[in-house]
Amino acid sequence: MPGPFKMLCTIVLAQMFLSALPAQADPAELLHKPAPRFVRRGIDGRRIDLASLRGKVVLLTFWATWCEPCEVEMPRFIDWQSRWSADGLQIVAVSLDDYADPVRAFAAERHVNYPVLIGDARLARAYGGVLGLPVSFLIDRHGRTAAVFKGETDLGEMESAMLAVLAAK
Repeated sequence: MPGPFKMLCTIVLAQMFLSALPAQADPAELLHKPAPRFVRRGIDGRRIDLASLRGKVVLLTFWATWCEPCEVEMPRFIDWQSRWSADGLQIVAVSLDDYADPVRAFAAERHVNYPVLIGDARLARAYGGVLGLPVSFLIDRHGRTAAVFKGETDLGEMESAMLAVLAAK
């Protein structure tokens, strides 16, 4: 009976392999928890250290140049950075594009006024396994995730949440 035995071994090995993989997290699981720290270089070469932004409200947004809802959000983010940076807002964009050159061109064409960096699978996993775009994390002044916005989001709702976190000193 090598046939059924072989099949049983295959099933057992597959279950062992699957159970050894980390469970797919959900970005919402970071809510009210410390935001994962990272240090990266932005597309302009400047160092971006999330820990150094403590004391500010950070809107960390994962996006890509090919993502239409991401492109819709960008003009609002540019406006918010201009309007509320003096109140402590810092937007940081993590592009999940494969190459920096198209991201640089895209950001320059749109006059992006906040840091943009190139992310990777490791950073996306740290933030709950970012699979769909856009995904944005509103991080309070103490470095905790105050809100998570996944997919095409009501920007009025996002703005209200951001203003509430900005108002909380």
